[in-house]
Amino acid sequence: MTMQAAMNHVEKPISQIPPEPVIVRVTEEYHIPGTRHKARFLAEALGFRQVLVFYIMTSVSELANNLFFHTDKGGTITLTPLMRTDNAGIEVMAEDQGPGIADIDLALTDGFSTNRGLGGGLPGIKRLMDEFEIRSKVGMGTRITARKWKVWL
Repeated sequence: MTMQAAMNHVEKPISQIPPEPVIVRVTEEYHIPGTRHKARFLAEALGFRQVLVFYIMTSVSELANNLFFHTDKGGTITLTPLMRTDNAGIEVMAEDQGPGIADIDLALTDGFSTNRGLGGGLPGIKRLMDEFEIRSKVGMGTRITARKWKVWL
C-alpha cells in the first residue's frame, strides 16, 4: 500500500471481511511473507488503524518465523476475525507439533534465544498484542494465541 493509499484508508464493509478463519500452512521460509500479507489484508478489512495493522503483521511474521526455524515440520497460522457489538478484533493462533517450549517464562524473557537470534520475538508479540497465551508440552508441540482489538477496552 502506498503512503497516499494508507492516508486515504477507509474501513471496508463487513461483506468484504472473510467470514471463516484463514488457515495458512508454514513449512517453508517463503511462506512467511504470504502469511504476513494475509494478516495485513484481514486487519485492514476489519478497519484497524495502520499502526495496529503493522503490530499484527509483525506478530504474525514472528510466529511464522518460529514455525519455520524452531520446528522440523512447520505448523499453521490461523487468522480469525472477531466481531463484538462494540468492537472488532483479530485472533492469531500459531500451532505446531514441534519440540515444545520447556520453560515458557524463560522464553518470554527479552534477550533469550534458543536459535542464536536476538530473543525479542515472543516477548515482542506479547507487548504488541492485547491478549497473549502460550500452551506447550515438550515433545508434543506449542499453541500460541494472541488477539488484537481495534479499541482496547
